[in-house]
Amino acid sequence: MEDTIGGRITRARNAQGLTVAQLARRLGLRTTTLSHWENDRAEPRPNRLLMLAGVLAVSPTWLLTGQGTAPSEATDDTNARLLKQELSRLRDDAN
Repeated sequence: MEDTIGGRITRARNAQGLTVAQLARRLGLRTTTLSHWENDRAEPRPNRLLMLAGVLAVSPTWLLTGQGTAPSEATDDTNARLLKQELSRLRDDAN
């Protein structure tokens, strides 16, 4: 699935340690819109693609074609960031 735009969006989102809801919020989208992109049911318009690439720290060309530098796989720093985000979410849910 990584060979589609949806798969690349998912891969880049995961590399940033973001949930679908977190990324959608950052982009000002509904989670269903982002889910449709990730599941190849729709594609982002050019202006959204540029915003998406910026937030995910990848090139728009890589998102569209897979050409260029892919996001790095999860590192210890990414794993630590994921844990912190999860703890923060749990704290928010508890309040």
